Amino acid sequence: MTRQNILVWLPSPMGDAIMATPALRSIRNLFENDKITFFANKTTAAIISGCPFTDEWIIQNESNPFKIASQLKKYNFSHVILFKNSFASALAVFWAGIKTRTGYARDGRGIFLNDKLYPQKISKNHYKPISVIDYYLAIPSSLGGDISNKKTELAVNETDKQVVMEKFSGKLNVKNPQVILVPGGAFGPSKLWQEENFAQVADFLIEKFSANVFISVSPAKEEIAIAEKICSLAKHPIENLGKNPVSLGQLKALFSFAGLVITNDTGPRHIAIALNRKVITLFGPNNPAWTANDYQDEIKIIADVPCAPCDKSVCKKDKHYCMESISAEKVCSAVEKFLKNE
Repeated sequence: MTRQNILVWLPSPMGDAIMATPALRSIRNLFENDKITFFANKTTAAIISGCPFTDEWIIQNESNPFKIASQLKKYNFSHVILFKNSFASALAVFWAGIKTRTGYARDGRGIFLNDKLYPQKISKNHYKPISVIDYYLAIPSSLGGDISNKKTELAVNETDKQVVMEKFSGKLNVKNPQVILVPGGAFGPSKLWQEENFAQVADFLIEKFSANVFISVSPAKEEIAIAEKICSLAKHPIENLGKNPVSLGQLKALFSFAGLVITNDTGPRHIAIALNRKVITLFGPNNPAWTANDYQDEIKIIADVPCAPCDKSVCKKDKHYCMESISAEKVCSAVEKFLKNE
């Protein structure tokens, strides 16, 4: 039997890429004797790298679909599986002349695909809120793959573990719990919890549990400012990754040491779940249905206000009702459930 040469184009958002891992595992098992190449941007590649789902990587350095098509033509792929939902990605693989093109026919790109899936809708302009995990698993299912395992997974490099142990000497592998706070979010400002609340929770963790508290933020200046404000409001010192940054590989390693992660509904939440950490997730504008999972070590604190979930990146109200409805006391109560017996 001729070995297929398969291209898999991964999604761009970090959280989506991690939630795609059950589908990537299914595709690897389905095409175990074929060659699989992943195409992804640098961020996605750094997060997914180390997982045994692919034979090769191509890093995306271009956004122009015609330049991408020219690049992909050189590899003579026989089949492409698109997890990327954009119009440009479908155009690029069509222009690259890849014979079989599997993906969701949405947003006008169905004309470029010949093996199509259709997302569920509740109306002409609105998609049905279903878990991204199930959304991606429908792709290997349509190809005959086994989709019974829905657990996300990530791999941690041992060298990255050694680096973070040296970098944060005395704060890892000790009796005190390591807790990571994630106050940012690329989705937009509507999902951000107040800095004073994070500071209050940090002080509670340190005073009650003698925790080593880290704040994890992206390199974006807005998130760095958030981390600095939390540190200035807290009564006790916090390890601020905004001032002492790590690579994405090292971030995975740091998360692997965490006894607890407290986070907005954002990408690092999915790192924590994939690495089997205890997680407290704060949901304001985002509908939890989009990221539903069967993970048992997560407490979801969901805003109980009439306007939520709105799924808007910027709050349109005169007051940020959803995130303000989540009190620091409520989060501290959830912390106790996880840490009181440790």
